[in-house]
Amino acid sequence: MTTVKPTVLFVCVHNAGRSQMAAGYLRALAGDRVEVLSAGSEPKDAINPVAVAAMAEEGIDIAGYTPKVLTVDAVRESDVVITMGCGDACPIFPGKRYEDWELDDPAGRSIDAVRPIRDDIKARIEGLIGEILPAGSR
Repeated sequence: MTTVKPTVLFVCVHNAGRSQMAAGYLRALAGDRVEVLSAGSEPKDAINPVAVAAMAEEGIDIAGYTPKVLTVDAVRESDVVITMGCGDACPIFPGKRYEDWELDDPAGRSIDAVRPIRDDIKARIEGLIGEILPAGSR
């Protein structure tokens, strides 16, 4: 029996906080069963250090990743596209699953303010894994 590995793309404006935390959780919780991509409509030069610190508290290192610009190819390659506050910047292709997660932007916030955002993302990722992976592979 062959299974196709789903590809999930997380998109936020700067690709420096929410989308990077979501990608980090999905990589950590789903391992190699899911292809994980993240991008931003206006990417920053580096990941938000507070987001890095919040994820480090969970044992997940996202410090080595770099914000990337959103491309049409990234959307085309993905089975699931999850946007986080980037509005209409994401191209739409028929046959893809799109979700918009309303999450506060961690930019400029303290670690105490970022933890609830991180925890919300984790809960959403756990739900997503349950939806996109077959029961036997979770």
